[in-house]
Amino acid sequence: MTKLSVNINKVATLRNSRGGNIPDVLKTAKDIQEYGGQGITIHPRPDQRHIRYEDALALKSVVNTEFNIEGNPIPRFIDLVLEICPDQVTLVPDPPDAITSDSGWNTVKYQGFLKQTIEIFKQEGIRVSIFVDPIPDMISAARDTGTDRVELYTENYANNYSIDKQKGIEPYIKAAKRANQLGIGINAGHDLNLENLAYFNQHIDNLLEVSIGHALICDSLYYGLENVVGMYLNLLN
Repeated sequence: MTKLSVNINKVATLRNSRGGNIPDVLKTAKDIQEYGGQGITIHPRPDQRHIRYEDALALKSVVNTEFNIEGNPIPRFIDLVLEICPDQVTLVPDPPDAITSDSGWNTVKYQGFLKQTIEIFKQEGIRVSIFVDPIPDMISAARDTGTDRVELYTENYANNYSIDKQKGIEPYIKAAKRANQLGIGINAGHDLNLENLAYFNQHIDNLLEVSIGHALICDSLYYGLENVVGMYLNLLN
């Protein structure tokens, strides 16, 4: 079964919009795990406009499933991850002012940087995943960085799902095939939702984990958080 890691950034965004501590990010993480979620993902950005660095530190004692911290490996982010030592760190090439992730790493161009950075985390026993576009050559170059996993950036799949889902999934099938051949673990995330998740999961061999935040939190406004976690888990089972 593919694991569901829930990104709780949008919970923090809602809290920050009014100040105070409603909704409570820590309680939300606890509840998601009680409802069956198999991991918690956060993406602290330099401007801390949603998850704050203090949230990341506090969540260390709350997350008892899998803790995944995403971000651009600037020095401050690296220091934060090393202090927390989560189960997984996902490296994303976001500029500081990015609204959301919009591309994967060029693992050829940045191979030296990624290799050096990944080694820092692996020395501390932290599993590393890197955000990549579904391009077989980028997967091949990712192997040489020493990463444990790649996270397939799924926005293009999501955008094409309602137009031609078979065509939309093809690059991901090819990328997954290359990763499996090379022995690299496969994660996926970005714009996966209740409509398109099952099809993606059914066609990607050895998909280990999906990270879903925005859609899941939006669905929770209508169906309730506990129900929605169960709905996503059912699609992955």
